[in-house]
Amino acid sequence: MYLLTIIAVFVILIAATSLKIIRPYEKGLIERLGKFHREAQPGLQFIIPFLDRMIKVDMRERVIDVPPQEVITKDNVIVTVDAVIYYEITEAFRVIYNVNNFQLAAIKLAQTNLRNVIGELELDQTLTSREMINTRLREVLDDATDKWGVKVTRVEIKKIDPPDDIMEAMSKQMKAERMKRAAILEAEGYKQAAILRAEGDKRSAILKAEGEAESVKRVAEAKKYKYEVEAEGQAKAIINVFKAIHEGQPTEDLLKVKYLETLQEMANGQASKLFIPYDIMGVLGSVAAMVESKLPQEKKEEKKETSE
Repeated sequence: MYLLTIIAVFVILIAATSLKIIRPYEKGLIERLGKFHREAQPGLQFIIPFLDRMIKVDMRERVIDVPPQEVITKDNVIVTVDAVIYYEITEAFRVIYNVNNFQLAAIKLAQTNLRNVIGELELDQTLTSREMINTRLREVLDDATDKWGVKVTRVEIKKIDPPDDIMEAMSKQMKAERMKRAAILEAEGYKQAAILRAEGDKRSAILKAEGEAESVKRVAEAKKYKYEVEAEGQAKAIINVFKAIHEGQPTEDLLKVKYLETLQEMANGQASKLFIPYDIMGVLGSVAAMVESKLPQEKKEEKKETSE
C-alpha cells in the first residue's frame, strides 16, 4: 500500500512537470540538456521531465520608464529629461539568448542616445522639438535593438525641465514678447480703424455728392417736363383758339376789338413796358369809326351843330 502511494505521487509529479500550458500571448522556448530544442506555440505542450526546460516569453507590448537624467544642450544649458519607451518582442529566441537583461540595456541605450540627440540642439529647439527628438530616438533604439528580436514602437519624452533661473528668464522673455505683440496688435487696430473711418467719410461724401447731383438732375428734369407740358398745352390751346376763330368766321371789326382787349390785358399795370404795334393807328381809326357808327343820330346832329 505504501509503495502504491509512492508510485502514484511519482506519476502525479511526472505529469505535472511534463505538461505545460502556454497562454495565447506567450511563446515557449524548450531547452533539452542545456541546448535549445524547439519553440513551443500557445496551448498544451509536453516536455520530458528532468531533461527539458521551458522558458515562457511574454510577446505583448511593454513599456520601459527611463529615469530622469541631466543633459547639456548645445548652448551649455543643463536640462533634466526623462522618457518612456514602448516596445514589443518579435523573436523570443533572440530576446532570451542575445541579450542578458533587455530592459536594463534599453534604458542605458536610451539615456546615451538622449544625451547625444539633445546635445545637438539649443535650449529653444529642445523645448519646441519634442516630436523630432522622439522620432530620432525611436529610430536609433529600433536599429540597435533589432538584433535582440525587439521592435521599438515609439518613444515619448515625458518632460524637459530647465533650471529655475532659466525658467524665470524665459518667463520674462515670453511676457515681454506677449506685451510687444499686444502693442503691435493695438497699433494695427488703431491704424485699421483710422483707415476704415477715412474710407467711410470718403464714401459718405461721395454718396452725398452723388445724391445732391441726382437731386438737381431730377429737379431739372421735373422743371423741363413741366415747361414742356405747359408749352404743349399752350400750343394746343392756341391751335384750338385759332381753329375756333376760323370756324366761327369772325368779322374784321371783331378781330380788331379782340386785339384791343389783348393789349389791355398786356398793360394790366404789372408790366413796366408796353409795345405798340406799328399798325395801331389804323386799328384805332377803325375802332373809332365803329363807335361813331353806333352812336344815336341825335348825338351826331349835336356834334354837327357844334362843329358848325
